[in-house]
Order: sequence, then structure tokens, then C-alpha cells
Amino acid sequence: MSPSAFIAAAWIVWLFTWILAAGWSARTASHHDLGAESPSRVLTLAAVVMILASYWPLQSALLWRASLEVGWAMAGLVVLGLGFTWAARLHLGPLWSSTSAPSEDHRIVETGPYGIVRHPVYAGLLLAVAATAVESGRIEAVGGALLLVAAISLRAKLEERFLRRDLGDEAYAGYRRRVPMLIPFAKIAPHASNGQNGGG
Repeated sequence: MSPSAFIAAAWIVWLFTWILAAGWSARTASHHDLGAESPSRVLTLAAVVMILASYWPLQSALLWRASLEVGWAMAGLVVLGLGFTWAARLHLGPLWSSTSAPSEDHRIVETGPYGIVRHPVYAGLLLAVAATAVESGRIEAVGGALLLVAAISLRAKLEERFLRRDLGDEAYAGYRRRVPMLIPFAKIAPHASNGQNGGG
């Protein structure tokens, strides 16, 4: 099996299991503006289409050709990134939601993956998609990865806006100061304390 085929299989397994687990989430506590999520959803869909296009047997622009060693290293990073998304989802348990609206029992969780970054699901996806683009070397994959960065940035900021609104800006501010948004160890936390969150 080639690194490319392994990466494709890893994404298929992740997507299949992620969809199967969709029912394992808490009910949302409040309605929210679905229109506010539209830009990130459109960008995400465009990113997925572009990344999938890089696997089509067409003569598309190849920006670079990854060696076999680099390919398998990227495959490892894909598994690491997707595994991190599952670690975050399992750690959050039924508090996890596919929407930006908080669940009925929503609270700040700052242990496990949520003590490393505020949005570990998104961080894991970014790592996995970046590694996929590096292994592919095709312009569609790179463009799709950049679009996903934009989509996730919008989505994460939107989620935090809802969290500040529903949990209280003061309660969430301490967590934001201690834990970076998407890049692990981008901040040095002086000490951890219990608070109240959840999400991507």
C-alpha cells in the first residue's frame, strides 16, 4: 500500500466512524444563527471538494513530489491528527455538538486535549489535512488545505463568540488566556484551574 492510499483509507475510516457517532451528543440548549455558520460551511465544502479532486486520476498541477519516506511520515501525521480529533470527542463525551450552539449541560472543559488547545478537533483536522496536502503535492490539495484553515478559523471564532455569550465572557476569558486556540504550546499557562466549555 502506498502512503497516498493509506491516507485515503484513514480519512474514509475517520469519516465513517465520525458520522456513526453523530447521535452521541447532548441536546443544544439554545437556538443560534445558522446563517452565521454558512461561510465556514461553504468554505469547508469547497476544501473537501478540492482535496478529493487531488485524488482524481487527472493531470493536475503537481507542485512537488514527496519521497516515500516523507509520504509515510505524513501518513503518520494524518493518523496522529485524526486520532487527536477522536481523543477530543471522547474526552468531551455527550457535551460534544456538531453545531456552534452550546448543549444543555455545556461547561468549560480544560482537561485532556482541551488543556492543550481550545479547539482540539479543529487542530487535529488541520494537522491531518496539512499532512495530506504535503504528501499529495498537488495544487488542489494545497488549495483545499488553505481553504480549510480559513473555514476552521471562522468556525472557531464563531464558537467562541457563542461560548462567551452563553457561559459569560469573564468565565471564558481565563481559559482563553491559559490555553491557545489551535496551535499547541503557543502559550505558556502559569497554572491550570477548573472552569466551564466544549466544542471543536
